[in-house]
Amino acid sequence: MSYQTLILENLGPVLLIRMNEPAVLNALSEASVEELSDALRVAADSYRAVVLTGAGPSFCAGARLSTDIPEDLGLFLRTHLNPLIDQIRAMPIPCIHAVRGACAGGGSSLALAGDIIVAGEGAYFQQVFVRIGLIPDCGAFHMLVRTIGRVRAMQMMLLGERLPAPKALGWGLVSRVVPDADVETVAIEIARTLAAGPRESLAAIRQLAWAALDDTWDRSLEHETVTQSAIGRTFNAREGISAFLEKRPAKFAE
Repeated sequence: MSYQTLILENLGPVLLIRMNEPAVLNALSEASVEELSDALRVAADSYRAVVLTGAGPSFCAGARLSTDIPEDLGLFLRTHLNPLIDQIRAMPIPCIHAVRGACAGGGSSLALAGDIIVAGEGAYFQQVFVRIGLIPDCGAFHMLVRTIGRVRAMQMMLLGERLPAPKALGWGLVSRVVPDADVETVAIEIARTLAAGPRESLAAIRQLAWAALDDTWDRSLEHETVTQSAIGRTFNAREGISAFLEKRPAKFAE
């Protein structure tokens, strides 16, 4: 598939996906979501890790708005945005999101769906919906309340204020804050590190971490136990344990 709204860079075991519509702050349309979904499938099938970022000064300004307001604003969510967030959650490889500038509306949820979120010092997150008479979407309620707690989530959603990256780090909303110029470099370094790791273990960790948002204690313990039984039989687990005991670097399967 040729892409009109994305730039893909093959970095060996890592695929860099760059949303490439800086004139509209990489706001999402049906076409751009469909292309992004396809690129993520490519990453899942052929790579060990993926980095998602935005071209220009901003990560993503959310859904693209126009003067032709649809009758049903939930339709784009049902058909495009929600499936995209679900797809990221279900990825079998680590997803590192590199955020600069504006990360607003649905773009904020897109960023927060990443496993590791590297933000530039000038980046900010904003649940701007209330300012245009709407409510947060793309999983914002689920992710924000569980990540930063109800009180802080309510503050973000009710006031619609910008949350600067350094403050977002203190709230536990992002993984790292680095100089804006270093965002992609740091994200790619992390992705390369993960790409060299044990594939089955990394996939299971991200899946269990997402599942834990909804699991009971007993169910989470059972998921851990069943998964550990399966993972423990893999070559990578046996190699990792042997390498630890022999005090040498592990040589995980590619």
